Amino acid sequence: MLRPALFLIISLLLTFLSRKALSNWKSHGFYRFFAFEGILVLILLNLPYWTTDPHTPVHVLSSALLFVSIYFVVNALIMLKKRGGNSAREDSPENFGFENTVTIVKEGLYRHVRHPMYSSLLFLGWGALFKDVTPLNLCLAVTVSALLFVTAKVEEQENSLFFGDDYTDYKQQTKMFIPWLL
Repeated sequence: MLRPALFLIISLLLTFLSRKALSNWKSHGFYRFFAFEGILVLILLNLPYWTTDPHTPVHVLSSALLFVSIYFVVNALIMLKKRGGNSAREDSPENFGFENTVTIVKEGLYRHVRHPMYSSLLFLGWGALFKDVTPLNLCLAVTVSALLFVTAKVEEQENSLFFGDDYTDYKQQTKMFIPWLL
């Protein structure tokens, strides 16, 4: 009963926080909401296995991905606050305040990847998957990955409109999610 209750409570919180984005299917936040939900399901399904056999190779990989996830999100948030600036965007009223940067951040992880926070979510989702790899969990991880890809593509369209050619140049110099790879 604990996991369904946690799912309901956290889903209600995510729905409340995403209410503006959920009203606009053309915003990146719309798709991000469903990625968050998928990750939540992965975590809750695998909760019983979180500490089972922590020294097996698959659990070590899982833990490594979870630590990388934390590093990416912390680094990204620090860089956004430090270098991104902030201003309300009339064209994106559904954005969270920290998303409305006025400068393209090109330092820290942003020097190598355009979407380190979505990278963080990818690592979180796959890290949760490796706690208990099942066909259902694998399908969820692939679905979350696809949703994060769509989220990033929609956000890139928004950023291209806002930042213009500077963002197009930035896209050519960086990878989407994983430094030097993807």
